[in-house]
Formats: sequence, C-alpha cells, structure tokens
Amino acid sequence: MAEENTKQRHYISTFVLAMMNVACVMSLRGLPMMAKEGLTMFFYLAFAALLFLVPVSLISAELASGWPQGGGVYRWVREAFGSRWGFTAIWLQWIQNVIWYPTVLAFAAGALSYFFINPALDTNKTFNIAVILIVYWGATFMNFRGMKTTGRLTTIGLLAGTIFPAVLIIALGILWIVTGNPVQLNTASGNFLPNFADFSSVAFLGGIVLLFAGMEVGAVHVRELRNPKVQYTKAVFLAMLIIVVVFVLGSLSVAVVIPEKSISLTAGIMQGFKELLDKFSMGWFLPIMGLLVAFGAVGGVIAWIAGPSKGLLATAKDGDLPPFLQYTNKHGVQTHILWIQGAIVTIISLVYLLMPTISSAFFILTALTAMLYIIMYILLYVSAIKLRYSQPDVHRTYKVPGGNFGMWIVAGIGMLAVVFAMIVGFFPPSQLTVGSPTFYVSFLIVGVIIFVGAPLIINGLKRPEWMPKENSQTEE
Repeated sequence: MAEENTKQRHYISTFVLAMMNVACVMSLRGLPMMAKEGLTMFFYLAFAALLFLVPVSLISAELASGWPQGGGVYRWVREAFGSRWGFTAIWLQWIQNVIWYPTVLAFAAGALSYFFINPALDTNKTFNIAVILIVYWGATFMNFRGMKTTGRLTTIGLLAGTIFPAVLIIALGILWIVTGNPVQLNTASGNFLPNFADFSSVAFLGGIVLLFAGMEVGAVHVRELRNPKVQYTKAVFLAMLIIVVVFVLGSLSVAVVIPEKSISLTAGIMQGFKELLDKFSMGWFLPIMGLLVAFGAVGGVIAWIAGPSKGLLATAKDGDLPPFLQYTNKHGVQTHILWIQGAIVTIISLVYLLMPTISSAFFILTALTAMLYIIMYILLYVSAIKLRYSQPDVHRTYKVPGGNFGMWIVAGIGMLAVVFAMIVGFFPPSQLTVGSPTFYVSFLIVGVIIFVGAPLIINGLKRPEWMPKENSQTEE
C-alpha cells in the first residue's frame, strides 16, 4: 500500500516551484518607484533580495514542511505563541492586503488613463477613486460566485498584463539604448548608495521591500518536491534571479526614457511605454498596452480578494471571530468578511482626497502596508526560532542550514532588515511632495496602532460561544 501511494504521489519540479514563487511575488507596480531612485535602485534591490527575500523564503519552507496541515502564518505563529498571536499574524497578513488594494488599483487607473488617451486622468483624484471602487466592488461580487468564475481571468491577467508588458518594456528599453538614444538616468555621480545621513532619502526602502513579499505563500509546496533540501533552495534562488532581473531591467527601461522628477508612481510604466512606443513608431499600440497593464493589475486583485480572507475565515472557524464572520454562502465564499473588507477599502481610498498628489497618496498607503506586513514577518521570524526549541522533534522535510545557530543567523538578518526598513518608512520621502510631514507621520503611527491593536482587542473580547458547534465538542 505504501509503495502504491508513493507511485501515485505527484511531485513538482524545481522550475515549476520557482515559477509559482515568481507569480506570487512579481508585480509591475513597483517599477516606477525603483526607477525614481536612479542608480541607488541597485542597493535597494540587493537589500530586499538578500536580506529579506532569502531569509523569509528559507524560514517559511522549514515551517511549511514541519506543519503541512495548512493555515500558513496563522498555524506557525500559533504553534509558537498561542492563538492570540497566531490570530494577530493572520490578521496582519489580511489587513495589509486590504490596504494594498487601493494602491494596485491606482496603478491600474494610471494605466487606464492611457487607454482612454488622456494621461492627465492619472492625476485626477476623482478618476482614481472611481476606478478603485468600481473595479474593487466588481471583483468582490465576482468572487461571491467562487473561484471557478475568477480562475481563468487571473491566469490571463498574469500572462497578458504582467509577463507580456514586462518583456516588451525591457526589450524596447534595450533597443532604446543600443540605437544611441539619450539616456535620462543620471549616471554621472556613480553613486550606488543612498544618503544614510538623511533617512528621508531612503524612505522608499519599505515600499521596495514590500515588492518582494509573498514568498511564504509558495513555501506550502515544499513537501511536493522529491528532494526538498536541494530543490527548494534552487527554486528560491532561481525565482529571486528572475524577479531581480525583471525588476532591474524593467526599472531601467523607465529610468532611461523619463527624467527622475517626472516619473509618476502610478503611471510611470505607461510614461515609459509612451516614450518607447512613440520612438519606434508604435504609438498606436499605447492604448492597448494601457488596457493590458490595467487588466494585469485587476487580475491580481481578483485573485487576491478571496484568498487572504480565507485565512481569516479559518480563525473564525476556530472561534477567534464572532459567528457573523463565520458565514459562507452556497459557493463556500466568506461573504460577510468580504463585505467588511470592502468597507475598509472604500474608507481607505479616501486618502487619495487628503494627500496633495496621487503619487503621495499611493506611497503613504504603500508605506502603511509595508509596516503591517513587516510586523507579521517579525512574528514569523521569532516563531521559527521559538519552534526550534519548543518543538525540536517535529519532522521538518526542509530545515534552514546550520542547526539552531543557522536559524538565529538567518532569522536575525531578516529581522534587522525589516526593522530598519520600517524605521526609515516613518520619514517622509524626499522624492515626493507629501504635504505636512506631521500628517504623514501621524497617519502611519495611528494606522499601525489601529490595525495592530484591533486583533488584540478582538482576541480580548473572545467568547466561548464564538466556537462553532461542530468544533466545540473536540476543543480541549
């Protein structure tokens, strides 16, 4: 019987896992932010890849292989520190995603402004909010019908709206340089390092680190490898190589054709496409590219709307949320959670009315998203260390190399990196006009306090009657 099960077991290749990780992480919305950094983008990319992406990938692989029952960060942190902090971890993973929606949809709005052949719409606050809310609620109602309705759109969106535009802008950027066109990227200084004496000049670091977040999602597949210890490490570095190459070449393609101060954080990639396509007599293709890039962003939102909230639903089934939030419709979709999620997205979108520019609103929400995600990653790192000591006998198909000392080194590097990124994120960026620095800092502090405090308060209000009846009999 064991031999039969072994034959029937399906394994995935190193390449397939690498591609799955790329799909989880890579997004075009960060290219303008990196392009705006000029030569220092190389420092940010190296920092995010080596000090963030590698540690979180290796640690997530160990945790996923040791506790394969599902639940992700909720289970891992719960195993280490109990239900309160497990709930807090999955809450942070969920809420940062909720705040992410208005940023990625503002990116979609910037692309759509070129589809409508009116780039000025990118700076129009009413247009941006309208696109955010119409697309978001439309995607939510689609998700009410279950994954069968959304799966195909997500796949098409990834291929047509992310992979194809990335390849095209890189190819055109290389062609721009080799044919001797003027390069807007300032290379005269040769300065690849930011000015660490002025933290406002490195404020983009948190947002760039956020671009590499999500590798823990792919870690759940580590047990589907024939040789996890070797294959997973190869898959991580292959995925990292692809992501870094696309980010570097894509950002450079924008930076060489658009002056740094003119790059929009939401429409920068379309600004680059306009210059490149016009130069090579392909301007007619620009509206189509605007539609494809927007569709790619929307496809990502469709895919993510139901996903993270399923983790929150799992906590509700464990009695961490009141019965109202345990409801699912006939398609098994957690509609009550999605209604509340939509209300939060609607309220947060109003930030676009409060900030002086669309780019500044985009960045302040990106900064808040990054800080909440970073706190979740800190819980992840600390849990990995704790479980090495509290549950050393749990079999892990993959383990961070170097024993407990290796775990301390990898987790320690990861924690130091994200804490540094979080600290500099509180400094208003020198690259943008953000209005009042007091408002900027206060918004982030209040946002962190509210969204980190909420799960702790909810856990404090937890009642025995929240436990679903089917679970209450088995609860110890």
